[in-house]
Amino acid sequence: MNTTVATIVIAGSLLLALASLITAIRDRPMGMVLLGGFAVLEVAVLVQLGIVIAAVAGGAGPDDTVTLFGYLGGMVLIPPAAVFLALAERSRWGPAILVVAGFAIAVMTGRVLQIWQGVA
Repeated sequence: MNTTVATIVIAGSLLLALASLITAIRDRPMGMVLLGGFAVLEVAVLVQLGIVIAAVAGGAGPDDTVTLFGYLGGMVLIPPAAVFLALAERSRWGPAILVVAGFAIAVMTGRVLQIWQGVA
């Protein structure tokens, strides 16, 4: 697994979570900046998924691939679902959903790194 891509995903998701928190505190709905940011985050997560699939197909990776792909599959679903819910909720709670989503992506990426390294 490429730790550079994982670091980019973690940093980007935490940055988006912070921007979403500021937007929620200001009582503003989600704007185009957050929408574009979460689209870029989704692309980064898909790149990470592709790298992991290629590495596992090449024989690398942990013994527990079911858990690994479970986390990765969840990570792929979170940004679109969070953006959909944030667009539906035009109050401060829309960006609050994005705060949770950004933090969840960061934590799940860290867990994927642990699984890849064989840490239980």
